[in-house]
Amino acid sequence: MAQTSAKTALYAGSFDPVTNGHLDVVRGAARLADRLVLAIGVHPGKTPMFSADERKAMLEECCAPLAKEAGCQISVTTFDDLVVTAAQRAGATLLIRGLRDGTDFDYEMQMSGMNGAMVPQVQTVFLPASPAVRPITATLVRQIAGMGGDVSAFVPPAVAARLKAKARR
Repeated sequence: MAQTSAKTALYAGSFDPVTNGHLDVVRGAARLADRLVLAIGVHPGKTPMFSADERKAMLEECCAPLAKEAGCQISVTTFDDLVVTAAQRAGATLLIRGLRDGTDFDYEMQMSGMNGAMVPQVQTVFLPASPAVRPITATLVRQIAGMGGDVSAFVPPAVAARLKAKARR
């Protein structure tokens, strides 16, 4: 009988803010892995709307129920180096990437090739977005929220409340 080993996957992003598109990818990734590490990219040149701690809290709140439902352990971390380095640190052998359209596919194929050349032990897995979430991007959500628009169709309720609070400031 073959012995099974725990599969660890890493899903990286800015998650600024967490969107329903992110949750769609997390839902799929949690079905593929025993342990899912959500890795928040922190880059000194970028000024996010939400701090790393705020994004971590949003991910934990919104993704823990999805992981639990799938029987997957979840954790959230930050990284400021290469995603494959973060994956190695986390013990991940799978790198999860969501695809919305052909543009994402072309870019992600290039990234997958480069990542695979650097760290062949980490396999990239593409998860296609469900039709309902394909148009959602965190950038558009930030723009709509910043102009006072209703983003409740694009983000979980807890995130919509946080966006509304930020817009009031």
